[in-house]
Amino acid sequence: MASSSLGRRLVACLLNVSEARRKELVEAVAMAALYNSEGVRWEETTVLNIFNDHDYNRSVITIVASVDSIREAILSACEKAFGLIDMRAHTGIHPCMGAIDLIPIYPLGEEVSVEDCAEEARAVARGLTERVQGTSAFLFGWADSPLQRGLARRRKEMGWFRKSPHLQAIRPDVGAQIQKRFGLTGIGASPYVMNCNVTIDTQDIALGCSIGAAIRESTPGGLPGVQVLALPHEGTVEIACNVESVKGNPPGHLTVAEPWPAFSIGGQPYCHVPGSLITARVAELAGRQGVSIKGTALVGFTPLKCRSLAEFALSQGIGEFWKEQSRIYM
Repeated sequence: MASSSLGRRLVACLLNVSEARRKELVEAVAMAALYNSEGVRWEETTVLNIFNDHDYNRSVITIVASVDSIREAILSACEKAFGLIDMRAHTGIHPCMGAIDLIPIYPLGEEVSVEDCAEEARAVARGLTERVQGTSAFLFGWADSPLQRGLARRRKEMGWFRKSPHLQAIRPDVGAQIQKRFGLTGIGASPYVMNCNVTIDTQDIALGCSIGAAIRESTPGGLPGVQVLALPHEGTVEIACNVESVKGNPPGHLTVAEPWPAFSIGGQPYCHVPGSLITARVAELAGRQGVSIKGTALVGFTPLKCRSLAEFALSQGIGEFWKEQSRIYM
């Protein structure tokens, strides 16, 4: 993909916010990623998408900016969110620990390294805990130096998967002892992670868990880079997948009609499982039990699509792109 002068050092942040039922609040957080308190827009920054899920009570805001601008955009959005969301009153099916639950930063091209993103992630963690007194964070991925523990491992260590985490027993990497109002925020960096959710037409959560176990990376014969949760969702079961980019070329034994999206960072090739393969695998496993799938949703974009949309938005001076994309692209 050709690069432009505007898009030469772009990074993405898929900001996970523990609120979806008050959409005006989520939009206020998105706007704070674009404008300072005086209404002046941050340079080279756009919000491409806002994904809301009512049952999960969770939103994902896709922020793209130059690596020099991303920190202030994220911190401004976080300040707004922590001022508006009280985790003591939060309800929702999706596991979460913080008002801002996750801040992952991803490079969008050769011009920015994962380590550049890791430096920004660590700076965001320090800045957040300084600006919003009482907040706390754990680090993951390349930001977790020198161990570089992945998000799933860090979440297990922090008790993120438990229904009622023991907050007082957790020792955050940055910031104060965890306060219930703010909770705990995960902050990190890695090659791009896509989210792909496949809904199966059943309320049998045990079936969903067995399908999730079969396709996750850690299972022999599972899909590379795929981490899975099975969750009840709107009267069905959703197979919610984090699809991590993996180093190297696509494995020959897992080819499908749709090619694996591929890109490079620092001269190293990366690729990720296409959503069509995840959907096909889930459909096959569910079909053996007489269950069909209802649909697949991508949260955000593939890395190449994310960059191309961001370059377009920035070249046109569109900050609030999520309001424009249906008019431009659909």
